[in-house]
Amino acid sequence: MPTKRPPEQAKVWRDPVLGNTEMLRATYVTHCFTRHTHDGYAIGVIESGVEAFAYRGTNYQAPAGSIVVVHPGEVHTGQAGIPSGWSYRMLYPDVELVQAALSQLTDTSGGIPFFAHPVLHDRPLAAQLRQLHMAIEAAHSELERESRFLWTLAQLIYRHAEIRTADISLGCEHAAVAQVRTYLQTHYAQSISLEQLAQLANLKPLRLLRVFRQETGLPPHTYLLQVRVARAKDLLAAGVPIAQVAYDTGFTDQSHLNRHFKRFVGATPGQYVLGCFKE
Repeated sequence: MPTKRPPEQAKVWRDPVLGNTEMLRATYVTHCFTRHTHDGYAIGVIESGVEAFAYRGTNYQAPAGSIVVVHPGEVHTGQAGIPSGWSYRMLYPDVELVQAALSQLTDTSGGIPFFAHPVLHDRPLAAQLRQLHMAIEAAHSELERESRFLWTLAQLIYRHAEIRTADISLGCEHAAVAQVRTYLQTHYAQSISLEQLAQLANLKPLRLLRVFRQETGLPPHTYLLQVRVARAKDLLAAGVPIAQVAYDTGFTDQSHLNRHFKRFVGATPGQYVLGCFKE
């Protein structure tokens, strides 16, 4: 008899006590995350199964009981590493929150924690991270959530990170790429052509594609989709109806938004709204 696959499910929410940090608890079997980045860190614990992902030019497998850490701005994917999929808990703290935890450990100013290995095998810390996530989901007291959050991040940094200057992580952008990124972030709701961006950057279209992908890890059209999804998340969290969000962020219709939102976030806009406005 074939093994029954677990149902896919996802819950996304934000915690205002922790700097509006976004949280995700999910089980995935067939879902695949498209190539994407995060403005902040992506830190999580695998509860069951195996997650596979591409990151910094290497393919990784994260089994149950391991911790996954992805740096800000780093392109990565995510999919099942075994047929039964994987379940995990993720949190996405801003760089400033992680730096605040770092400041409790060292007098280093302007530093940023760098994790040489994206998959960490540290079961005691994994259990601690899972307990933190569960406490946040259960909306335990503000004091408990803040205390667990700071303590867990500090332990993660102390045990597994090296400290680098912030500019190494964030990179030094080509002026043309920076100009194009700013334009996409500002005019995300509009229909934008490659020729339009090339003229803006004063580069030939193929040259722009090459330098943009080299410096961001994504082609301009994927970067634009990511910007639109990020803006859609903000609007949904503010209570704007899904259909209106689709229109305001440049998607052709609600189904178009749904499809790309799930590819980047791992949850549908409806699931995201439920998480943002949970009791």
